[in-house]
Amino acid sequence: MLPDEEAQDAAQRLYRRYGYRFAKRSFDIVFSLLVFLLFWWLFLITAIAIRLDSPGPAVFKQVRVGKDGKLFRMWKFRSMYMDAEERLEELQELNEKDGPVFKIKNDPRVTRVGKWIRKLSIDEFPQFVNVLRGDISIVGPRPALPREVEQYTERQRQRLLCPQGITCYWQTRRNRDDISFDEWVDLDLLYIEQCSVKTDLKLIIQTVGVALTAQGN
Repeated sequence: MLPDEEAQDAAQRLYRRYGYRFAKRSFDIVFSLLVFLLFWWLFLITAIAIRLDSPGPAVFKQVRVGKDGKLFRMWKFRSMYMDAEERLEELQELNEKDGPVFKIKNDPRVTRVGKWIRKLSIDEFPQFVNVLRGDISIVGPRPALPREVEQYTERQRQRLLCPQGITCYWQTRRNRDDISFDEWVDLDLLYIEQCSVKTDLKLIIQTVGVALTAQGN
């Protein structure tokens, strides 16, 4: 577990690492452009499948919390029915996650196509738009919902000290459904302490492995 002061110090050191920040941003842009160039056909097929499966747009935008609490609209392929937010309250008692995060297996709000694109992590692909815009990075703590951040403890807020990302240590864990929220935060703070080009590349490779073996949410 990384003490709060160490997390703050790690974030300050990260801010002063201009070479790493430049390399990270450059990689984010190049990698994102390559994803769009190589997988545009997958984007198209996914969008068509979503539209045919259930009413509503293929892509939805949701307000998330970025670095230092800055709000932005995050893009995702829609994997749930349009009334998902309205049904959240009635499902709260089924929440299988501790802390402010809501997660349940076999969520009834998830569409048929949604189950598959989540398993393959394809629902995350539109977030490369956010990467190009500079809202998030490819690697970093997962962006939280404002209502979740409102419930954060002081320690949990430390995960907002660095750019949020598409993938992180938690995302690559095969047992992530069994990881408590505090353990999730510990992994995010560990990333803030250890982040480097080598660490980022390792996490990206591990994420690809998780996606190819259909171990997404």
